[in-house]
Amino acid sequence: MRAPRHENRVTAGLHLTILRHGRSRADDEGVHEGRYDSPLTREGEAQAAALAAYWQAHPPGFDRAYCSTLARAHGTARIITDALGVPLVPTDLLREWDNGPLAGLGREDALARYPIPAFRHDLDPFTPDGGESQAAIRARALHALELVWQGGGERALLVTHGGFGNSLLRELLGAARGWFAFGDTAFATVRLNRGSHTAVLTGVNLAPHL
Repeated sequence: MRAPRHENRVTAGLHLTILRHGRSRADDEGVHEGRYDSPLTREGEAQAAALAAYWQAHPPGFDRAYCSTLARAHGTARIITDALGVPLVPTDLLREWDNGPLAGLGREDALARYPIPAFRHDLDPFTPDGGESQAAIRARALHALELVWQGGGERALLVTHGGFGNSLLRELLGAARGWFAFGDTAFATVRLNRGSHTAVLTGVNLAPHL
């Protein structure tokens, strides 16, 4: 006797919102940020509050949120999740690229000390004096995505940084050399399917609250 055929079931998806933090003090100081732990400015706090109010009026349905442990991202996430009542998980995996000795340096000073090389291998450190390689950043992005993927739920907010937000999108989309714009408290949206490797980019650099 032939075994009964099972009907195909609709496979649940995972909707990711990848959000860059609000304006930070380092933006006003004109220095390299990266691992420089710069807090939000009042403007940055206002940007986060405006986004929280927008999402209160247009609920995104987040099950959970994750954020970088750096102050500018954690502060942004806290303002939003407190307003929405969404549980927040801080994680070092979502921190900005480790730019080694560039962190906190003025841009002209940094360029004089560490000229941009004509070529830097993906396995080389960020600078001759340290920092993450692109290979290490990619590995961390995959670990972060694995954390979120295995965390359950259908809609997750990831509050991170411009550079690392790009790393997450590159891994999801297979766009190794792509670059995606992220303004202050702007976000990208991606839809994943738990039954395939397809990732659908549904929005980039969105800022309906500003």
